[in-house]
Amino acid sequence: MLSYLFGVISGEYEIKDVILQLCVLAFVWACCLPVHESAHAWMANKLGDATGRLSGRITLNPMAHLSLPGTLMMIVFGFGYARPVPVNIRNFPVKKRKQYFALTAAAGPLSNLLLAVIFTLFANIAYFALMKSGAENTALVAAYQFFGGVAYVNVALAIFNLIPFPPLDGSRLISMFLPDELYYKLLSYERYTMYILFGLIFLFNRIGISPIGILTKLVYGGIDKLIGLPFELLLR
Repeated sequence: MLSYLFGVISGEYEIKDVILQLCVLAFVWACCLPVHESAHAWMANKLGDATGRLSGRITLNPMAHLSLPGTLMMIVFGFGYARPVPVNIRNFPVKKRKQYFALTAAAGPLSNLLLAVIFTLFANIAYFALMKSGAENTALVAAYQFFGGVAYVNVALAIFNLIPFPPLDGSRLISMFLPDELYYKLLSYERYTMYILFGLIFLFNRIGISPIGILTKLVYGGIDKLIGLPFELLLR
């Protein structure tokens, strides 16, 4: 968001661009992020651990999931975090703990990718209606940009959470392939690795390098191309 505000000052962006971005972030944070966190709790509950469910985390109420520092980071820097869903791996079958923990972790990013597909479809419907109308329709343009923005941010959230860096979901996925001793040693440093990760992302962004941004564009572009193909054929 800081880049957008500076862009308004420099004349690169208009106020409407900032308003649109704020609306996208507010919607994702209030509506899509709860889906991500609920997916973790729901999957854990299905696999035998009711800790998240009993903590009231299978809900779309954003107040059950949001973290104030994480929300402020999202507003200022464009990335942040929610309160982690509590998972007690001792409630999983002993021989399947790693696999079930990984499945619980994967549920969050997968929910974001599903949301990205849904909102990309909405964006393409808005674009199709706009092209069929034969005239510029401000509401349809705004809908197209909004739905596309929501889809893009959901892809970014999925990719960000799949980074194999504790405590992100990606680190839970690689746990299936690590010896127990090494994995639990990594977990012991979890409180520090998150700050290191955010520091690295901020540093990369400052020097103009964004691996997450590059991957997000590739994945979102593929989803958009696949979903948009039938609409392109209809417009011919």
